[in-house]
Amino acid sequence: KKNIAPIKLELIITIVDRKKAEFYADIIQSFEVNFQFLEAAHGTAKSEILDYLGLTESDKAVIFSVAREDKVDDIMFALDMRFRSIKGGKGVAVSVPLTSMIGSTVYAFLCNAVGTVNGGAAV
Repeated sequence: KKNIAPIKLELIITIVDRKKAEFYADIIQSFEVNFQFLEAAHGTAKSEILDYLGLTESDKAVIFSVAREDKVDDIMFALDMRFRSIKGGKGVAVSVPLTSMIGSTVYAFLCNAVGTVNGGAAV
């Protein structure tokens, strides 16, 4: 059977303070991520819990990024390093494998297969 999608994709969901959203989106994009979507969000934790955890802002951003599976570990490592080292840069990130997609051109764009698309397979 012909392997139509040789490069697997994952959806990375990152939640950060809204003021740091562009910074984290730029980090993710540096790993050849061609698609990201940022959405404003608002945390629901009570202020006492936020104070206890050292979190002052409840205005959040959710970054949805589609990345190649072979880049996900590096992206997560880079995010973790920034979460730990940047003042006010705390966040959380999780990845979910994508199991199907419609359209070979969209697939080629998302997996950064710059070559041609031939018969449903990115080459």
